Amino acid sequence: MVSTGNFVQVERRDGFAIVTLNRPDRLNALVPEMLAEFDEAMHNLDEDPDTETVILSGAGKAFCVGLDVAVLQEQGPEPFLPFNPARTISEWKGPVIAAINGLAVTGGFEITVACDIVIAAADAAFVDTHSRVGLLPGWGLSVRLHRAIGIYRAKELELTGRRLPAQEAADWGLVNRVVPADELIDTACTMARAIAGGTPGISAETKALIDKVSRVPLAEGLALEAEIGFERQARGGRSLSFAHVGKSK
Repeated sequence: MVSTGNFVQVERRDGFAIVTLNRPDRLNALVPEMLAEFDEAMHNLDEDPDTETVILSGAGKAFCVGLDVAVLQEQGPEPFLPFNPARTISEWKGPVIAAINGLAVTGGFEITVACDIVIAAADAAFVDTHSRVGLLPGWGLSVRLHRAIGIYRAKELELTGRRLPAQEAADWGLVNRVVPADELIDTACTMARAIAGGTPGISAETKALIDKVSRVPLAEGLALEAEIGFERQARGGRSLSFAHVGKSK
């Protein structure tokens, strides 16, 4: 089932949904109305028990080139202040897979690094132009990027604004895999189906556990994993599934 707003398209499939930023004539540059639609779409999917994973992509030749420059020039950043799509993604109940086609620039880069898994087309590239515009990141880039690629590489990208091609991004650990552009969505869908193959609800719990332990020192993380990951499940009597045993290739 496909539902289309003015700027965001949602296609629901078995166990997952594809959310597409749909302003291709402007390379999916973000305007406040688009961000409001995105928040609403993600909220609706969060309430849907049949949707455990979201694939996020962009229509046309680009993933997202960040905030619309015309709005910034006319009104400044104020119209965007009520919105934080990176937070919407990070707080969404389950895994969000970024399927990056073309450019992911500045705000689009921030959205990317908020996702749980990143798949990029071979012609994709990442650019941060905050320093060129005279803005500081506000959606988590300075917090998340160095955790993925290291502080020196993150500083290089954020200070120079240089273009990071998809394969180099994968070599640096920012991208899970690089695929031909015409295989991008199919690859993301295959991954979403693999995630859906787990027991119901476990992907959300796994995402939450990894996110929590990644923010604390090792000893505290080990204690949290024991408490949340095993003891809670044991006390709750979670039913285990072994249907996959012997089927791995």
